[in-house]
Amino acid sequence: MNIETVTVYLGLGSNMGDRRENLERALEYLSQRLGKISRSSIYDTEPMENPAQPRFLNMVCQAKTMLQPEDLLTLVKGIERKMGRQPGRPNSPRPIDIDILFYGDKVIDTPQLKIPHPRINYRAFVLVPLAEIAPTLAHPVTKKTAKEMLRDIKRGFQDVLKLEEQGAQDV
Repeated sequence: MNIETVTVYLGLGSNMGDRRENLERALEYLSQRLGKISRSSIYDTEPMENPAQPRFLNMVCQAKTMLQPEDLLTLVKGIERKMGRQPGRPNSPRPIDIDILFYGDKVIDTPQLKIPHPRINYRAFVLVPLAEIAPTLAHPVTKKTAKEMLRDIKRGFQDVLKLEEQGAQDV
């Protein structure tokens, strides 16, 4: 059986507790399983679906993995639980949220897993950091790049403020 390495992009967000430390801890947990991770700057953003909650810190990271998509989902959900995220409470404050944005150029649509992330083209809090580290990454369905998707946002654009000036870096 030939197992290939796949490039994945994950969106991370936190709006409870020490938001920056939560992002760093999640990156550390991810790197323990995925190895070297490239990451974007951290951005301070407004909550989108439920505005009656604290602001988020958001970022995007890129890694390579041999995990299958379902196993990657198990990994990120396990990290969320380990860090105190309560399952079954969508759009509520959370110490960490980890979304699989892209898994190579695969398109997956099951009840448990949708890749690419189905709302990516509406989320400036994802597209700004994604365009920072992978501006030419193309969506496998629309064929638009991260930079083009960001430019196309017409509704739901949020206040996305860069907190770090060093830009993308490896963990």
